[in-house]
Amino acid sequence: MAVSADEVKARLAQVSAPDGRPVTEAGVLSDVLVSDGKVYLSITVDAREAQAWEPVRAAVERTVRATPGVTSALVALTAERKAGAAPAPTGGSSTTPVRVSGQGGHSHAGHSHAGHSHAGHTHAPQPPADPQKESRGLPGVGAIIAVASGKGGVGKSTLAANLALGLSSLGLKVGLLDADIYGPSVPRLMGLKGKPDVEGRMLQPMSSWGLKVMSIGFLVEEETPMIWRGPMVMSAISQMLKEVNWAPLDILVVDMPPGTGDAQLTMAQQVPLAGAVIVSTPQDLALIDARRGIAMFQKVNVPVLGVVENMSYFLCPHCGTRSDVFGHGGARHEAQRLGVPFLGEVPLQMAIRETSDAGRPIVATQPESPEAQIYRDIAAAVRTTLAGGRATARPAPRIVVES
Repeated sequence: MAVSADEVKARLAQVSAPDGRPVTEAGVLSDVLVSDGKVYLSITVDAREAQAWEPVRAAVERTVRATPGVTSALVALTAERKAGAAPAPTGGSSTTPVRVSGQGGHSHAGHSHAGHSHAGHTHAPQPPADPQKESRGLPGVGAIIAVASGKGGVGKSTLAANLALGLSSLGLKVGLLDADIYGPSVPRLMGLKGKPDVEGRMLQPMSSWGLKVMSIGFLVEEETPMIWRGPMVMSAISQMLKEVNWAPLDILVVDMPPGTGDAQLTMAQQVPLAGAVIVSTPQDLALIDARRGIAMFQKVNVPVLGVVENMSYFLCPHCGTRSDVFGHGGARHEAQRLGVPFLGEVPLQMAIRETSDAGRPIVATQPESPEAQIYRDIAAAVRTTLAGGRATARPAPRIVVES
């Protein structure tokens, strides 16, 4: 029995806000997102009222779960300090995540800059813990690596998909997790549609080109905007890590959202990352953001496996003339300056774009092509580094263009 957002809202009208009004009339609810029985929504209140609203959040959660057709719910309570208002008791920033509740009734407390906030109770600030000591691995998964970039538009997802396929071509069992909540592109890259199966509380990953694949894009429509606050993003990533039947895998490749925010911190805290691959284009503006990405992973004790220069150069498909559209060599020089491995150069090539748009990634469908060899070389370098060696930069294969 399918459930609609209107049915959920009708049920929520039975829940009272602290002032006695129906919670649906209090102006605090986000849009209700329903996908295949899973319900997502958030409650946003003034930080000074957060403690009073926590019981309401719990009541909203119970009501949503009791709605016929609902299989799981994600309810977030976030507290905002209004402009000109006194700081919230927690001493946190202007937006303080309070609590997120996900499938199975597990609650994940959000973090403010001043300390932890649990249902409105404050604690003294604590020094940040070592995420590697707190993190827990995924049963049956050997190594988890993040593919990240300091900014969007650098081809990170295409690199992640073809890197995963390159690792698979080395005889490894590989999974691909699309953690880019706001812009999930892995379903299209891997040519996948439909919904994953659910067995008990565990989602079954989809399968494509020999990889196990999971993405928030399987759970929402392609054109649905993901207007989520940090706590909901963090909880969604946690669920896709821990409530998906990944095992057995040698390596799980995670396509991270761009930037250095909640998603990256969640990954570092939830699981022991074996390392991160940083993707950048050659120009200075992209390299500035790549530096931030490298520094962020180093601060949370995640090894940087190396840097990839994407869109490194362009070869004209008609005459074979090479053009360094975004400059050339910037990522290599930056890797050398920072003392991290340089993994390789990926050209701006028509075949890569066409196969990616068609859901037929080039490593899987054109394995003998020079472009596929570049990705396999990067995969081999990553595997070497994971095995305790050090990746060495190698010249990219010469791509011959037939006029």
